[in-house]
Amino acid sequence: MPALTNIGCLATCAAGAGQSDAGLVRNAALAWEGATITYAGPAVELPPRFRSEAADAGGRLVVPGLVDCHTHLAFGGWRADEFEQRIQGRTYLEIAAAGGGIASTMRATRSASSVQLLTRAAAVLGGMLALGVTTVECKSGYGLDPDQELRLLRLYADLAARSAQHLVPTLLAAHVIPPEYRDCREAYVRLIIEAIIPAVARERLARCCDVFVEESAFSVDEARRILLAGRAAGLAPRLHADQLSASGGAELAAEVGALSADHLEYVTPGGIAALHSGGVVAVSLPIATLYLGQRPMPARALIDAGVAVAVATDFNPGSAPSWHLPLALTLACALQRMTPDEALKGATLYAARAVGREREAGSLERGKSADFAVIDASDPREWLYYFRPNACIETVVGGVTRWRGG
Repeated sequence: MPALTNIGCLATCAAGAGQSDAGLVRNAALAWEGATITYAGPAVELPPRFRSEAADAGGRLVVPGLVDCHTHLAFGGWRADEFEQRIQGRTYLEIAAAGGGIASTMRATRSASSVQLLTRAAAVLGGMLALGVTTVECKSGYGLDPDQELRLLRLYADLAARSAQHLVPTLLAAHVIPPEYRDCREAYVRLIIEAIIPAVARERLARCCDVFVEESAFSVDEARRILLAGRAAGLAPRLHADQLSASGGAELAAEVGALSADHLEYVTPGGIAALHSGGVVAVSLPIATLYLGQRPMPARALIDAGVAVAVATDFNPGSAPSWHLPLALTLACALQRMTPDEALKGATLYAARAVGREREAGSLERGKSADFAVIDASDPREWLYYFRPNACIETVVGGVTRWRGG
Protein backbone atom coordinates (compact mmCIF):
# COMPACT_ATOMS: atom_id res chain seq x y z
CA MET A 1 0.00 0.00 0.00
CA PRO A 2 1.61 3.34 -1.04
CA ALA A 3 2.36 6.08 1.43
CA LEU A 4 4.11 9.43 1.68
CA THR A 5 6.23 10.14 4.76
CA ASN A 6 8.51 12.94 5.97
CA ILE A 7 5.77 15.47 5.31
CA GLY A 8 6.84 18.65 7.08
CA CYS A 9 3.28 20.01 7.14
CA LEU A 10 0.13 18.19 6.06
CA ALA A 11 -2.90 20.42 5.46
CA THR A 12 -5.87 18.07 5.82
CA CYS A 13 -8.45 20.88 5.33
CA ALA A 14 -11.10 18.80 7.08
CA ALA A 15 -14.33 20.48 8.19
CA GLY A 16 -12.81 21.31 11.58
CA ALA A 17 -13.50 24.59 13.30
CA GLY A 18 -14.31 26.81 10.34
CA GLN A 19 -12.47 28.68 7.63
CA SER A 20 -9.33 29.42 9.64
CA ASP A 21 -8.66 25.76 10.51
CA ALA A 22 -6.73 24.13 7.67
CA GLY A 23 -6.13 21.04 9.79
CA LEU A 24 -2.35 21.40 9.84
CA VAL A 25 -0.38 18.37 11.04
CA ARG A 26 3.38 18.68 11.47
CA ASN A 27 5.71 15.71 10.84
CA ALA A 28 2.93 13.84 9.09
CA ALA A 29 2.28 10.90 6.76
CA LEU A 30 -0.34 10.07 4.15
CA ALA A 31 -1.34 6.61 2.90
CA TRP A 32 -3.79 5.34 0.31
CA GLU A 33 -5.04 2.12 -1.19
CA GLY A 34 -6.02 2.26 -4.85
CA ALA A 35 -7.64 5.66 -5.34
CA THR A 36 -8.72 6.12 -1.71
CA ILE A 37 -7.02 7.65 1.32
CA THR A 38 -6.61 5.24 4.23
CA TYR A 39 -4.49 7.34 6.61
CA ALA A 40 -3.70 11.04 7.07
CA GLY A 41 -2.05 12.16 10.29
CA PRO A 42 1.09 12.11 12.45
CA ALA A 43 3.92 10.03 11.01
CA VAL A 44 4.50 8.28 14.32
CA GLU A 45 1.01 6.80 14.11
CA LEU A 46 1.30 5.51 10.54
CA PRO A 47 0.43 1.79 10.62
CA PRO A 48 3.51 -0.39 9.93
CA ARG A 49 1.94 -2.04 6.86
CA PHE A 50 2.27 1.24 4.94
CA ARG A 51 5.94 1.84 5.61
CA SER A 52 7.46 -0.56 3.08
CA GLU A 53 6.19 1.38 0.04
CA ALA A 54 6.57 4.87 1.49
CA ALA A 55 8.00 7.73 -0.57
CA ASP A 56 9.76 10.72 1.02
CA ALA A 57 8.16 14.18 0.81
CA GLY A 58 11.41 15.84 1.79
CA GLY A 59 9.88 17.78 4.67
CA ARG A 60 7.61 19.72 2.30
CA LEU A 61 4.01 20.88 2.50
CA VAL A 62 1.29 18.52 1.25
CA VAL A 63 -2.17 19.91 0.48
CA PRO A 64 -5.39 18.43 -0.88
CA GLY A 65 -5.67 18.56 -4.64
CA LEU A 66 -6.77 22.11 -5.39
CA VAL A 67 -10.31 22.67 -6.67
CA ASP A 68 -10.90 25.46 -9.18
CA CYS A 69 -14.64 25.85 -8.71
CA HIS A 70 -15.28 28.61 -11.28
CA THR A 71 -13.79 28.57 -14.78
CA HIS A 72 -14.97 29.31 -18.32
CA LEU A 73 -12.63 26.70 -19.74
CA ALA A 74 -13.57 26.46 -23.42
CA PHE A 75 -13.78 29.57 -25.57
CA GLY A 76 -12.53 31.05 -28.82
CA GLY A 77 -10.30 34.08 -29.17
CA TRP A 78 -8.89 36.48 -26.60
CA ARG A 79 -9.78 40.07 -25.62
CA ALA A 80 -6.46 41.84 -25.11
CA ASP A 81 -7.90 44.93 -26.79
CA GLU A 82 -10.42 45.27 -23.95
CA PHE A 83 -7.62 45.01 -21.39
CA GLU A 84 -6.07 48.10 -22.94
CA GLN A 85 -9.43 49.87 -23.20
CA ARG A 86 -10.06 49.41 -19.48
CA ILE A 87 -6.61 50.77 -18.69
CA GLN A 88 -7.57 53.85 -20.73
CA GLY A 89 -10.76 54.34 -18.71
CA ARG A 90 -13.57 52.45 -20.44
CA THR A 91 -15.71 50.34 -18.12
CA TYR A 92 -16.74 46.71 -18.45
CA LEU A 93 -20.33 47.76 -19.17
CA GLU A 94 -19.31 50.35 -21.77
CA ILE A 95 -17.26 47.78 -23.64
CA ALA A 96 -20.12 45.27 -23.51
CA ALA A 97 -22.63 47.84 -24.76
CA ALA A 98 -20.40 48.47 -27.79
CA GLY A 99 -20.51 44.80 -28.77
CA GLY A 100 -17.45 43.63 -26.83
CA GLY A 101 -17.28 41.52 -23.70
CA ILE A 102 -19.11 38.21 -23.60
CA ALA A 103 -20.74 38.84 -26.99
CA SER A 104 -17.29 39.18 -28.56
CA THR A 105 -16.19 35.83 -27.16
CA MET A 106 -19.50 34.29 -28.24
CA ARG A 107 -18.73 35.22 -31.85
CA ALA A 108 -15.19 33.84 -31.64
CA THR A 109 -16.38 30.64 -29.98
CA ARG A 110 -19.13 29.99 -32.49
CA SER A 111 -16.62 30.35 -35.34
CA ALA A 112 -13.94 28.15 -33.74
CA SER A 113 -13.78 24.46 -34.63
CA SER A 114 -14.36 21.84 -31.96
CA VAL A 115 -10.77 20.66 -32.43
CA GLN A 116 -9.48 24.17 -31.73
CA LEU A 117 -11.61 24.52 -28.61
CA LEU A 118 -10.67 21.06 -27.35
CA THR A 119 -6.95 21.54 -27.97
CA ARG A 120 -6.79 24.83 -26.10
CA ALA A 121 -8.88 23.56 -23.17
CA ALA A 122 -6.73 20.43 -22.85
CA ALA A 123 -3.58 22.58 -22.75
CA VAL A 124 -5.09 24.73 -20.00
CA LEU A 125 -5.98 21.64 -17.96
CA GLY A 126 -2.38 20.48 -18.28
CA GLY A 127 -1.16 23.81 -16.96
CA MET A 128 -3.60 23.63 -14.06
CA LEU A 129 -2.52 20.07 -13.22
CA ALA A 130 1.09 21.24 -12.91
CA LEU A 131 -0.07 23.77 -10.30
CA GLY A 132 -1.71 21.08 -8.16
CA VAL A 133 -5.29 21.53 -9.42
CA THR A 134 -7.09 18.17 -9.48
CA THR A 135 -10.76 19.22 -9.82
CA VAL A 136 -11.97 21.81 -12.34
CA GLU A 137 -15.45 23.25 -12.79
CA CYS A 138 -16.01 24.23 -16.43
CA LYS A 139 -18.85 26.37 -17.71
CA SER A 140 -20.49 26.70 -21.08
CA GLY A 141 -21.87 30.17 -21.79
CA TYR A 142 -20.05 31.30 -24.92
CA GLY A 143 -22.34 29.48 -27.34
CA LEU A 144 -25.67 31.01 -26.32
CA ASP A 145 -27.86 28.90 -28.55
CA PRO A 146 -28.92 25.25 -28.19
CA ASP A 147 -26.46 23.73 -30.66
CA GLN A 148 -23.46 25.72 -29.45
CA GLU A 149 -24.16 25.28 -25.74
CA LEU A 150 -24.54 21.52 -26.22
CA ARG A 151 -21.34 21.50 -28.29
CA LEU A 152 -19.35 23.05 -25.45
CA LEU A 153 -20.75 20.64 -22.87
CA ARG A 154 -20.07 17.66 -25.14
CA LEU A 155 -16.48 18.89 -25.48
CA TYR A 156 -16.23 18.83 -21.69
CA ALA A 157 -17.54 15.25 -21.67
CA ASP A 158 -14.80 14.37 -24.17
CA LEU A 159 -12.19 16.12 -22.05
CA ALA A 160 -13.41 14.37 -18.90
CA ALA A 161 -12.88 10.98 -20.54
CA ARG A 162 -9.26 11.89 -21.37
CA SER A 163 -8.25 14.11 -18.48
CA ALA A 164 -6.35 13.17 -15.35
CA GLN A 165 -8.48 15.65 -13.44
CA HIS A 166 -12.06 15.52 -12.24
CA LEU A 167 -14.23 17.86 -14.32
CA VAL A 168 -17.53 19.37 -13.16
CA PRO A 169 -19.48 20.75 -16.15
CA THR A 170 -21.90 23.63 -15.65
CA LEU A 171 -24.57 24.96 -18.01
CA LEU A 172 -24.30 28.75 -18.33
CA ALA A 173 -26.64 29.38 -21.24
CA ALA A 174 -27.89 32.34 -19.16
CA HIS A 175 -24.61 34.26 -19.46
CA VAL A 176 -26.01 37.22 -21.41
CA ILE A 177 -28.84 37.67 -23.89
CA PRO A 178 -27.35 36.90 -27.34
CA PRO A 179 -27.63 39.67 -29.94
CA GLU A 180 -30.23 37.84 -32.01
CA TYR A 181 -32.61 37.88 -29.01
CA ARG A 182 -31.88 41.42 -27.82
CA ASP A 183 -35.36 42.63 -28.78
CA CYS A 184 -37.14 39.50 -27.51
CA ARG A 185 -35.31 38.47 -24.36
CA GLU A 186 -38.34 36.57 -23.05
CA ALA A 187 -38.04 34.22 -26.03
CA TYR A 188 -34.44 33.46 -25.07
CA VAL A 189 -35.37 32.79 -21.44
CA ARG A 190 -38.05 30.37 -22.68
CA LEU A 191 -35.52 28.76 -25.03
CA ILE A 192 -33.22 28.03 -22.09
CA ILE A 193 -36.05 26.65 -19.97
CA GLU A 194 -37.91 24.70 -22.64
CA ALA A 195 -35.13 23.50 -24.94
CA ILE A 196 -31.58 23.85 -23.62
CA ILE A 197 -32.08 22.63 -20.05
CA PRO A 198 -34.11 19.55 -21.09
CA ALA A 199 -31.53 18.62 -23.75
CA VAL A 200 -28.65 18.97 -21.29
CA ALA A 201 -30.50 16.89 -18.71
CA ARG A 202 -31.33 14.13 -21.21
CA GLU A 203 -27.66 13.72 -22.14
CA ARG A 204 -26.46 14.27 -18.56
CA LEU A 205 -24.01 16.86 -19.82
CA ALA A 206 -23.91 19.10 -16.72
CA ARG A 207 -24.11 18.88 -12.96
CA CYS A 208 -24.99 22.54 -12.33
CA CYS A 209 -26.97 25.39 -13.88
CA ASP A 210 -25.56 28.91 -13.54
CA VAL A 211 -27.03 32.35 -14.28
CA PHE A 212 -25.32 35.75 -14.49
CA VAL A 213 -27.60 38.00 -12.42
CA GLU A 214 -26.80 41.60 -13.32
CA GLU A 215 -28.33 44.64 -14.99
CA SER A 216 -26.45 43.83 -18.20
CA ALA A 217 -27.39 40.13 -18.10
CA PHE A 218 -30.42 38.55 -16.37
CA SER A 219 -32.86 39.92 -13.82
CA VAL A 220 -33.62 38.24 -10.52
CA ASP A 221 -37.02 37.12 -11.83
CA GLU A 222 -35.56 35.67 -15.02
CA ALA A 223 -32.79 33.94 -13.09
CA ARG A 224 -35.27 32.45 -10.62
CA ARG A 225 -37.25 30.84 -13.45
CA ILE A 226 -34.14 29.44 -15.10
CA LEU A 227 -32.59 28.12 -11.90
CA LEU A 228 -35.80 26.48 -10.72
CA ALA A 229 -36.21 24.82 -14.11
CA GLY A 230 -32.64 23.60 -13.92
CA ARG A 231 -33.13 22.32 -10.40
CA ALA A 232 -36.26 20.43 -11.45
CA ALA A 233 -34.17 18.79 -14.19
CA GLY A 234 -31.49 17.74 -11.69
CA LEU A 235 -29.02 20.60 -12.20
CA ALA A 236 -27.79 22.21 -8.98
CA PRO A 237 -28.22 26.02 -8.96
CA ARG A 238 -25.23 28.39 -8.96
CA LEU A 239 -25.10 32.15 -9.58
CA HIS A 240 -22.86 34.94 -10.77
CA ALA A 241 -24.09 37.43 -8.16
CA ASP A 242 -23.56 41.06 -7.16
CA GLN A 243 -20.43 41.50 -9.28
CA LEU A 244 -21.02 44.95 -10.74
CA SER A 245 -23.88 46.14 -8.54
CA ALA A 246 -26.04 45.02 -5.63
CA SER A 247 -28.43 43.06 -7.82
CA GLY A 248 -30.09 40.80 -5.25
CA GLY A 249 -28.15 37.78 -6.48
CA ALA A 250 -27.02 36.68 -3.04
CA GLU A 251 -30.55 36.70 -1.71
CA LEU A 252 -31.75 34.72 -4.75
CA ALA A 253 -28.97 32.16 -4.24
CA ALA A 254 -30.26 31.48 -0.74
CA GLU A 255 -33.87 31.37 -1.93
CA VAL A 256 -33.25 28.68 -4.58
CA GLY A 257 -30.86 26.61 -2.46
CA ALA A 258 -27.82 27.33 -4.63
CA LEU A 259 -24.51 25.60 -4.06
CA SER A 260 -22.72 28.92 -4.46
CA ALA A 261 -22.94 32.62 -5.21
CA ASP A 262 -19.85 33.83 -7.05
CA HIS A 263 -18.15 37.26 -7.29
CA LEU A 264 -20.11 39.21 -4.60
CA GLU A 265 -18.03 42.38 -4.77
CA TYR A 266 -21.24 44.39 -4.11
CA VAL A 267 -23.01 42.02 -1.75
CA THR A 268 -25.07 43.80 0.91
CA PRO A 269 -25.31 42.99 4.63
CA GLY A 270 -28.73 41.50 3.89
CA GLY A 271 -27.20 39.36 1.17
CA ILE A 272 -24.48 38.14 3.54
CA ALA A 273 -27.11 37.19 6.11
CA ALA A 274 -29.08 35.33 3.43
CA LEU A 275 -26.01 33.38 2.30
CA HIS A 276 -25.34 32.34 5.88
CA SER A 277 -28.89 31.24 6.57
CA GLY A 278 -29.05 29.35 3.28
CA GLY A 279 -25.70 27.60 3.69
CA VAL A 280 -24.53 29.00 0.34
CA VAL A 281 -20.80 29.06 -0.42
CA ALA A 282 -19.47 32.50 -1.41
CA VAL A 283 -16.91 32.15 -4.22
CA SER A 284 -14.22 34.80 -4.40
CA LEU A 285 -12.67 35.56 -7.80
CA PRO A 286 -9.82 37.97 -7.02
CA ILE A 287 -8.12 37.75 -10.42
CA ALA A 288 -11.25 39.28 -11.95
CA THR A 289 -11.29 41.90 -9.20
CA LEU A 290 -7.71 42.80 -10.10
CA TYR A 291 -8.23 42.97 -13.87
CA LEU A 292 -11.44 44.99 -13.62
CA GLY A 293 -10.03 47.36 -10.99
CA GLN A 294 -12.95 46.68 -8.66
CA ARG A 295 -13.22 46.76 -4.92
CA PRO A 296 -12.57 43.29 -3.51
CA MET A 297 -15.23 40.93 -2.26
CA PRO A 298 -15.74 41.64 1.49
CA ALA A 299 -14.30 38.29 2.50
CA ARG A 300 -13.72 39.26 6.11
CA ALA A 301 -17.36 40.27 6.60
CA LEU A 302 -18.51 37.02 4.98
CA ILE A 303 -16.20 34.83 7.07
CA ASP A 304 -17.06 36.69 10.27
CA ALA A 305 -20.74 36.08 9.49
CA GLY A 306 -20.11 32.35 9.22
CA VAL A 307 -20.26 32.10 5.41
CA ALA A 308 -17.83 29.62 3.80
CA VAL A 309 -15.66 31.52 1.29
CA ALA A 310 -14.18 29.59 -1.63
CA VAL A 311 -11.48 30.95 -3.96
CA ALA A 312 -11.30 30.30 -7.71
CA THR A 313 -9.72 31.80 -10.82
CA ASP A 314 -12.75 32.69 -13.00
CA PHE A 315 -10.47 31.81 -15.94
CA ASN A 316 -11.96 33.53 -19.00
CA PRO A 317 -10.70 35.64 -21.92
CA GLY A 318 -12.05 38.97 -20.70
CA SER A 319 -11.91 39.67 -16.98
CA ALA A 320 -9.65 36.88 -15.69
CA PRO A 321 -7.26 35.56 -18.36
CA SER A 322 -5.29 33.33 -16.00
CA TRP A 323 -5.78 29.79 -14.72
CA HIS A 324 -3.16 30.27 -11.95
CA LEU A 325 -5.10 29.28 -8.83
CA PRO A 326 -2.14 29.85 -6.46
CA LEU A 327 -2.04 33.44 -7.76
CA ALA A 328 -5.73 33.77 -6.91
CA LEU A 329 -4.96 32.51 -3.40
CA THR A 330 -2.19 35.05 -2.91
CA LEU A 331 -4.51 37.81 -4.15
CA ALA A 332 -7.24 36.62 -1.77
CA CYS A 333 -4.76 37.17 1.04
CA ALA A 334 -3.40 40.51 -0.18
CA LEU A 335 -6.62 42.09 -1.48
CA GLN A 336 -9.27 40.52 0.74
CA ARG A 337 -7.33 40.08 4.00
CA MET A 338 -7.85 36.33 4.10
CA THR A 339 -5.17 34.41 5.97
CA PRO A 340 -3.21 31.77 4.03
CA ASP A 341 -5.00 28.98 5.92
CA GLU A 342 -8.39 30.55 5.10
CA ALA A 343 -7.47 30.92 1.43
CA LEU A 344 -6.20 27.34 1.20
CA LYS A 345 -9.38 25.99 2.74
CA GLY A 346 -11.25 28.14 0.23
CA ALA A 347 -9.56 26.37 -2.70
CA THR A 348 -10.01 22.89 -1.25
CA LEU A 349 -12.91 21.87 0.99
CA TYR A 350 -15.12 24.91 0.41
CA ALA A 351 -14.43 24.94 -3.32
CA ALA A 352 -15.40 21.25 -3.46
CA ARG A 353 -18.60 22.14 -1.60
CA ALA A 354 -19.33 24.86 -4.18
CA VAL A 355 -19.43 22.22 -6.94
CA GLY A 356 -21.11 19.48 -4.91
CA ARG A 357 -18.01 17.26 -4.55
CA GLU A 358 -17.12 17.71 -0.89
CA ARG A 359 -17.77 14.01 -0.17
CA GLU A 360 -15.09 12.96 -2.66
CA ALA A 361 -12.62 15.84 -2.80
CA GLY A 362 -11.30 18.90 -1.01
CA SER A 363 -9.70 17.38 2.07
CA LEU A 364 -7.24 14.66 3.04
CA GLU A 365 -9.38 12.30 5.09
CA ARG A 366 -9.89 8.57 5.23
CA GLY A 367 -12.31 7.43 2.52
CA LYS A 368 -11.80 10.40 0.19
CA SER A 369 -10.06 10.37 -3.17
CA ALA A 370 -6.27 10.35 -2.93
CA ASP A 371 -5.89 13.72 -4.68
CA PHE A 372 -3.05 15.83 -3.35
CA ALA A 373 -0.15 18.11 -4.26
CA VAL A 374 3.36 18.30 -2.85
CA ILE A 375 4.39 21.94 -2.47
CA ASP A 376 7.95 23.21 -2.07
CA ALA A 377 7.21 25.23 1.07
CA SER A 378 7.22 24.65 4.80
CA ASP A 379 3.58 25.62 5.37
CA PRO A 380 0.69 27.54 3.71
CA ARG A 381 2.02 30.90 4.93
CA GLU A 382 5.36 30.50 3.19
CA TRP A 383 3.72 29.12 0.03
CA LEU A 384 1.28 31.99 -0.50
CA TYR A 385 3.58 34.75 0.71
CA TYR A 386 6.54 33.72 -1.45
CA PHE A 387 4.89 33.83 -4.87
CA ARG A 388 6.71 32.21 -7.77
CA PRO A 389 5.70 30.66 -11.09
CA ASN A 390 5.07 27.27 -9.52
CA ALA A 391 5.91 25.82 -6.13
CA CYS A 392 4.17 22.50 -6.87
CA ILE A 393 6.55 19.60 -7.46
CA GLU A 394 4.09 16.71 -7.72
CA THR A 395 0.37 16.28 -8.37
CA VAL A 396 -1.41 13.02 -7.51
CA VAL A 397 -4.95 12.22 -8.66
CA GLY A 398 -6.70 9.09 -7.43
CA GLY A 399 -3.47 7.77 -5.95
CA VAL A 400 -1.54 8.08 -9.24
CA THR A 401 1.14 10.68 -9.93
CA ARG A 402 -0.15 12.67 -12.89
CA TRP A 403 2.49 15.40 -12.91
CA ARG A 404 5.97 15.75 -11.47
CA GLY A 405 8.24 18.75 -11.71
CA GLY A 406 11.85 18.61 -12.80
